[in-house]
Amino acid sequence: MLADTGPLYATADPDDAHHQRAHRELRRITREKREVIVPYPTLSEAYTLVLYRLGKKAATTWLDDVRGGAVLVNPAPEDYQAAMKKLLEFPDQPVTLFDTTLAVLSSRLGAEVWTYDHHFDLMRAAVWR
Repeated sequence: MLADTGPLYATADPDDAHHQRAHRELRRITREKREVIVPYPTLSEAYTLVLYRLGKKAATTWLDDVRGGAVLVNPAPEDYQAAMKKLLEFPDQPVTLFDTTLAVLSSRLGAEVWTYDHHFDLMRAAVWR
């Protein structure tokens, strides 16, 4: 499954509304022996949030945890092109390039997205629940 920024960030921040949920889901992912794939743009976005909101020590610890437990992937140039095109399909929605890139990767890899963001439903991405 492909991880979105929301659940990744929620694992680090005990004050996040989805913190407990994210940890329950991580336990489920472990039990089900599922592989978590984190695209580098998602890693960068989540790391930046952890760094600015929780500080350098929390960001470093979080990054070590992710690196030890996830597969990191780079989107292909074609994925970015498709993601930019997908953005145009939602002119009235605040869909980010991070999200459209993840949706494109989800489609190309046949992987579900672990997310709390309703925009993935709007983009008709396969969402893991």
